[in-house]
Amino acid sequence: MDALRDEEDAAAPLVAAPAASRRSPATDAHILSAAFLFVFSAYGAAQNLESTVNTKGDLGTVSLGILYTSFTLFSVVASPVVTRLGPKRALVVGSSGYVLFILANIVPTWYTMVPASLYLGFCASIIWVGQGTYLTSAALSHARDNNLSEGRTLGNFTGEFWGIMASTQVIGNLLSLALLRNGKDGGSVTGKNLLFVVFLGCMIVGIVLMCLLSKREEKGHNGPLHSSFGAMLKYIVAPLKDRRMLLIIPLMVYTGLQHAFVWAVFTKSIVTPVLGISGVGGAMAIYGAAGAVCALATGYLTSGLYSATLIVSMGATVQAVVLFWLLLFYSPMGGVLGTVAPLLIGALWGAGDGMMNTELNAVVGLLFEDAKEASFAQFKVWECGAVAVIFFLSPHITLQAMLILMTVALLISFAAFLLLTFVVEKSSAVRS
Repeated sequence: MDALRDEEDAAAPLVAAPAASRRSPATDAHILSAAFLFVFSAYGAAQNLESTVNTKGDLGTVSLGILYTSFTLFSVVASPVVTRLGPKRALVVGSSGYVLFILANIVPTWYTMVPASLYLGFCASIIWVGQGTYLTSAALSHARDNNLSEGRTLGNFTGEFWGIMASTQVIGNLLSLALLRNGKDGGSVTGKNLLFVVFLGCMIVGIVLMCLLSKREEKGHNGPLHSSFGAMLKYIVAPLKDRRMLLIIPLMVYTGLQHAFVWAVFTKSIVTPVLGISGVGGAMAIYGAAGAVCALATGYLTSGLYSATLIVSMGATVQAVVLFWLLLFYSPMGGVLGTVAPLLIGALWGAGDGMMNTELNAVVGLLFEDAKEASFAQFKVWECGAVAVIFFLSPHITLQAMLILMTVALLISFAAFLLLTFVVEKSSAVRS
């Protein structure tokens, strides 16, 4: 081990950040994925329970709507913040908002949940822009250091990360299922508080792992962020001048819609009437497991935009089948078939999500390598704006109207992505 360390130290440039030189980018990607596993196993399960546990005055649903509105607004300026902090510091600072949100859920009132949701919106914007920037940087560095295909390497790294992220739904929701299994109304106060204390412990482990990451592209922290507000605004909106970004935005919007549909509509209108609140954890665990398997598999099958388009097509088809099933044939029923139906819907939806979300993140990293922070910030602006819309809209429209909205959004986003593929392939602007 000492000999290996000496060899790595000798190979490192004298002026480079030594931490980034000593550790393999692949190792950093593994650590990043593990950190998000702990943080989002806790947060994801807590978010799934919001609309069914904090029901007084729709506190849970409104809090999530405020959270994602804040997330959307702060995402507009997240890219210069992440550039200033560097992606590693952005990840560590961003994780603090998730801890505060879990603490607020132990004493859920308007005076705790609303401020925590607003602050988490800011933290989420920088942690996710930091994640996209950090993972893309690590993948491209690994590809160049080892003479590998950048498209395939980015697909592998992205597939691993989003496969592990999807598995957070399994771990967190199994914890929810175990600790709330005896409560038809969401469990006793003691059981709920114990669950959130366990979630808090998971987050602390995740934050410690983030602190162990190497620094990557920590540029600009010794100088001014931007020379003027106008320069900063120009940097933020620059990706919108690229027609590739305009064509991929509809899929970013749909990604937010389909995530919020699961969190706010699927759990409340499809799972709870059949399985009860205690069944939400089990249904979401199956959703997460299907997403994890598909994300890992599709990540390793990705080699460029053409393969990504095929996989997105598969994911869109799976979710279209689910939407048409719910629109035309589904109704809650008793017995074994009635119990299995929500679980099967969750599995199919998770499979489609695993395919589309993994490929979308890989394509953004590949197409916009020279403007990673700004591009991932745009991603979060559109995605989280769509999430906020669903959380505010879902209490006021019928399930049928929501399904029609989702179907139209899926068709538009898929058509735009196909056009993006045609435009990029025609101009030969993407690496294979």
